[in-house]
Amino acid sequence: MSKVYRNPGSALEGLLFDEMFIAAGGFGLCGIPELLIGALREAGIKGLTIASNNCGVDDFGLGVLLKTRQIKKMISSYVGENAEFMRQYLSGELELEFNPQGTLAERMRAGGAGIAGFYTRTGVGTVVAEGKEVKIFNGETYVLETGIVADLSIVKAWKADTSGNLIFRKTARNFNPPAATCGKVCVAEVEEIVPAGSLDRDQVHLPGIYVHRLIQGEHEKRIEQRTTRAAA
Repeated sequence: MSKVYRNPGSALEGLLFDEMFIAAGGFGLCGIPELLIGALREAGIKGLTIASNNCGVDDFGLGVLLKTRQIKKMISSYVGENAEFMRQYLSGELELEFNPQGTLAERMRAGGAGIAGFYTRTGVGTVVAEGKEVKIFNGETYVLETGIVADLSIVKAWKADTSGNLIFRKTARNFNPPAATCGKVCVAEVEEIVPAGSLDRDQVHLPGIYVHRLIQGEHEKRIEQRTTRAAA
């Protein structure tokens, strides 16, 4: 059965429902599954819990789902580039579970590896550890973090073969691999799809066993913060 679908809407068909939990790859505006995010907006599903490093910006990435009030809760590391994110959180309209970046990535990786939880020193003694179990190992305090298992993973890669093997380009190899593994179903959007067997197997970053559906599309290369200087 082919993993390749003709467009984002068809790739998500039959997978979406209100109150679902979604893991999304990307960091800032790099490596974000923008086409699949657009399809989520068009589908109109509500009450979403989304685990992702951040929530895009006000008019791009996951930020478009904030604008349409489709997100109920974010599990994130960073808020700063999105004014609507901050506004909704500070006004009590949006639930937010803060996670240090490494902890969030490891929670996704753990969920994908079938690990229910792990202990880490990160966040000990801060609000991150409030209400969580702590233990002492070798005289040091550790906090228990749980693995993330999402209903759906959406990720962005550079290239795929028709079997779903993925290659990520440079910084896009950030949260995408662990996010892809922790979903019960993973849908990937890519810039190019090649025949099975065309990729150098030593260059594959994520095996196709984790990827259930694929789309190919054109992507906008946005710069999150543009810094320039006058010509000499």
